[in-house]
Amino acid sequence: MANFENTSNEWNPEVARVADEMAGRLRARGVAVFDSDRPEDVVELVENVEEFERAVESRGGDLMVDEPPARSVIAQPDDPHFLLPTRAADESVSNYIKRLKAATSAVRQHPPRS
Repeated sequence: MANFENTSNEWNPEVARVADEMAGRLRARGVAVFDSDRPEDVVELVENVEEFERAVESRGGDLMVDEPPARSVIAQPDDPHFLLPTRAADESVSNYIKRLKAATSAVRQHPPRS
């Protein structure tokens, strides 16, 4: 896990650049990232989204089929269990991660696709 904790409480341009890049990757996957999310929040989001995606792939899901394009209003995945949960506009990182972990667990319990 990357460590982006800024113990000096000073703005670090390198940390900001990496967090921005990671936030862009999340947004491309359809995950909302807000200006109030700290760099370490963004790292945790990326790690948990990637864990969800690994779980989907381990059950035979195809991320290109099961994930809607970014900003898509209607998702029609082959299997709704494999759809990445949407983060609500007022949802904290910690609450979203709890839901994401629950979804990851549910995917791992789901029968594999043949």
